[in-house]
Amino acid sequence: MQQTAANDSRPALTAKLAENVPRYTSYPTAPHFHSAVDATTVRGWINAIAAGDEISLYLHIPYCDRLCWFCACHTKQTRHYAPVATFLRSLHREIGTIAGLVSGKGRVRTVHFGGGSPTMLKPADILALGKALRDQFDFLDNASLSVEIDPNDMDEGRLDAFAAIGMTRASLGVQDFDPKVQKAINREQSFELTRDVIEGIRQRGIDSVNLDLLYGLPHQTLESVASTVTQALTLHPDRIALFGYAHVPWFKKHQTMIDEAWLPESEARLAQSQLASRMIVDAGYEAMGLDHFAKPADSLAVSARAGTIRRNFQGYTEDGCDTLIGLGPSAISRYRRGYAQNIVATGEYEKAVNAGHLATARGIEFSVDDLARGWIIERLMCHFSFSAVELVERFGEVGRKLLLKASSVAVDDGGSMLALDGEHFVVPRDNWPLVRTVAARFDKYLGNGTGKHSVAV
Repeated sequence: MQQTAANDSRPALTAKLAENVPRYTSYPTAPHFHSAVDATTVRGWINAIAAGDEISLYLHIPYCDRLCWFCACHTKQTRHYAPVATFLRSLHREIGTIAGLVSGKGRVRTVHFGGGSPTMLKPADILALGKALRDQFDFLDNASLSVEIDPNDMDEGRLDAFAAIGMTRASLGVQDFDPKVQKAINREQSFELTRDVIEGIRQRGIDSVNLDLLYGLPHQTLESVASTVTQALTLHPDRIALFGYAHVPWFKKHQTMIDEAWLPESEARLAQSQLASRMIVDAGYEAMGLDHFAKPADSLAVSARAGTIRRNFQGYTEDGCDTLIGLGPSAISRYRRGYAQNIVATGEYEKAVNAGHLATARGIEFSVDDLARGWIIERLMCHFSFSAVELVERFGEVGRKLLLKASSVAVDDGGSMLALDGEHFVVPRDNWPLVRTVAARFDKYLGNGTGKHSVAV
């Protein structure tokens, strides 16, 4: 389903803006993982990978050479490279252990380098990681490799190294080009620097560039957001991700460096999101899901039109692999039977993998009910609708019970949040910005536990 940007802010919508709900990059969400899923469990899940399966790999680099106040990722700042070098030795051990268990049963379709800042790695270490992955896993000829890039880290050597290991997509963090906003989030990065890095990427034949923009940041206004989007569009990115800043200082203490008085209120956040979305769509990009945009010929847009777009921990993706193996501390894997997360603390992670063990700390095994609810939530997040017929065809009696839940949601809100249109339950167009709130109605875990989440918009 192709979407266009929202263009109003009705009172019924704004009344729900400040609700705290998950981002639903997984279901069940990470706060509900538990230690009953351990290394033994995960070994069984890896052994169940079939010879013909396609798999994805995610490498989490848990270090930055500076800490951005807005960031909610598992990372730490270091001014010295020695801890990074020590970590990389452990990461190579984990790659070897996992590859030995996979043992050729799955072929790699996609690789994603995230963090943290993977671009703070030295060129020789980038090359060594790329070689280790290709030596120990079976890659498809057309496998993709994407890298999260901090332009402040980049130089000719790093650009050459990432190109040499097969980078096919670069995702650059921009956030905002306004100097006042950048100073408030400890992320000073000029437009000119960002432009020069993109030029360097394209000169090396890498023809897919994504820019990450944020709204809801300290000191942002409609004018500053419009200026940032205007500048970003001159760089002609193939994709744009427009995220709402998640202020979660109870989870990430460094966010206390941001004075909450500097943050826009909920209605201002919505207005910023809608303005940016309109500008991007008016520039010829297709909108998909909650916050992603792509040029019509981009593979993500093609996937969205075909109805095959997915959602995972990297956001919206055309990656259809059922198995995503996370490597590095805190990395989350998805197997056909459940999620598993690695140990978060880097030192403890290193002890485990250096001893030849899996680094699994916790996870959750899927029930049929989890799979059915997860399917509904992913369809809502990707397409703002789901088919009642397909739900029952896929999940039988569990699906029929969830149809009653969907009907109840539709009745409770008078069809404003979810309505039945033929065989499809749909989120009405005006309330698309609140799709996370709609998805939360199908989350049986949400009221259980102590996890707190960011605002809906």
